Amino acid sequence: MENIDPKNVLEVSNLNAWYGNKKILSDINLNVSHKEIMVIMGHSGSGKSTLLRYILGLEKTKTGLIRLLDKEVSKLNKKDLYKLRKRIGVAFQNGALFSSMTVRENIELPLHENTELDEKTIHIMTKLKLELMQLSGTESLMPSELSGGMLKRAGLARAVIMDPELLFFDEPSAGLDPITSAHLDNLILQLRDALNMSIIVVTHDLESAFKIADRITVLDKGKIIMVGDKGAIKKSRDARIINMLERRAITNNIDADDYLNRLTRN
Repeated sequence: MENIDPKNVLEVSNLNAWYGNKKILSDINLNVSHKEIMVIMGHSGSGKSTLLRYILGLEKTKTGLIRLLDKEVSKLNKKDLYKLRKRIGVAFQNGALFSSMTVRENIELPLHENTELDEKTIHIMTKLKLELMQLSGTESLMPSELSGGMLKRAGLARAVIMDPELLFFDEPSAGLDPITSAHLDNLILQLRDALNMSIIVVTHDLESAFKIADRITVLDKGKIIMVGDKGAIKKSRDARIINMLERRAITNNIDADDYLNRLTRN
């Protein structure tokens, strides 16, 4: 790709992907700029998780280009890909904490694995992130002792412990009550401003998406059907987007005779 915009932390150009003979991503073009919160939405099976796997280099691109923090992901060797991943953070849907470690040990793990900082500095950095997530006093607790919302925040604290330039957050509000979800939305906005980072959020939660997003990308059947700010998304006349916004079920018309024939066919 030529003339890369230096303000973009992510650029995806003409990405296509297959599982066997089935095409699951088709001509994906997407960019995320510095300090932008981009929300990726779409129903289950639309390709959101697959797109993230390619962006993170977990799947190798065969066609198209992905440039992450000015590095072309598919051209990186294992060592350089490892270096790149130290510049990003990933917060998983369920927190993904190690059950045998305390909260503090979980959050400190990336610092032990990737830096040569002394223990005192690591403890200070961990304390700061716990305070940011309003988890002070939970350092010695085990993950099994945390509520769902606390697990999410602890996982988020670990994802940002190294002050990444870009954060990926998968379904932050899944399984949370509305108040806890709203609190997590506020944390995402605070992180963007306090840590000067760009954030990509995958979510099904419409209220959360319209609260935190600078722009929204809507996926359907492996294709991007729209990228725009919140106002543009709300004004869209695309039936698929209207169905999503109005929470309409997608139904198929069934011919009664054809249905009966299929049921009785030998």
